Amino acid sequence: MSESAKRRVEAIGNQLAPSSGSGLPAIKKIAPDSNGPRVAGKVIIITGANSVLGIGRASAHQFAQNGARAIYICDYDDSNLAEHKCEITASWPTVDVHTQQLDAADEKAVKAVVDDALQRYGRLDVFFANAGVIGPMALFTDVDADDFLETMRVNSLGVFLAAKLAAPAMQKTSSEKPKPSGSIIATASVAGLRSNAGATAYSASKASVISMAQTIAYQLAGTGVRINALCPGLIETGMTSSLFETARSRGTEGKIGQLNPLKRGGHADEIARVALFLGSDEASYVNGQAWAVDGGLSAGHPFVPGRMG
Repeated sequence: MSESAKRRVEAIGNQLAPSSGSGLPAIKKIAPDSNGPRVAGKVIIITGANSVLGIGRASAHQFAQNGARAIYICDYDDSNLAEHKCEITASWPTVDVHTQQLDAADEKAVKAVVDDALQRYGRLDVFFANAGVIGPMALFTDVDADDFLETMRVNSLGVFLAAKLAAPAMQKTSSEKPKPSGSIIATASVAGLRSNAGATAYSASKASVISMAQTIAYQLAGTGVRINALCPGLIETGMTSSLFETARSRGTEGKIGQLNPLKRGGHADEIARVALFLGSDEASYVNGQAWAVDGGLSAGHPFVPGRMG
């Protein structure tokens, strides 16, 4: 077997290494466990939670580990949701986990999940609008109008509907929740902050997510409900896994993320940690912001060392 073939087999083996008590690959973690519980008693909805390598799954783990009362994991593709539920329940049996197949850009479907949370628990505390698609990877002149609009529908309309339906629900009060409060978290991208980080449709949709977070924050003034946009850089998820696998097979994994100061790509759990913070009361004064979690990529203009002059 050639060296390149050996590296590919090893990389695939590492990706498929089982987590404790589950056939799913373990979530790679850079940081140690959180000193929870940081979201004790909170009811949380996460869209885009199906991918084994995704930010949604990693975030569900962080919220569960940190004392959530209930977590709704939702996705248009629900092929892994049942297994995710079993995995979370095995590790944190006190957390109620609900799975739901839905289109994040379908208002009736999203409303049904929000209504279910209110009916069961009388509250909604966090809505992580994480569902998204990468859209057409092509020159803008080669992109059909329908493909452009579908990217905007999922990535932008999905966030709009999450905010529209979650905000009123978060203002519901009870003896357990005497004051209106809540956190809406929207997955944007560094592509929504800077050019050359994504194709046209994708970048436009993520820029709109950032704009919505800023605008809606003001429209929710005085309600106790916060909204922020998360802007990941190059993260190894289901969307980008082929890029990482190809690099590993070629022995060029070290070149991934070479334009950011950390000189590497990121992991879903590193984004989930920020989602956890934004969903917790520790972020009670963080509102209307676009949080770049990109290894420093958006902090400056990439350059080649030694070629500044």
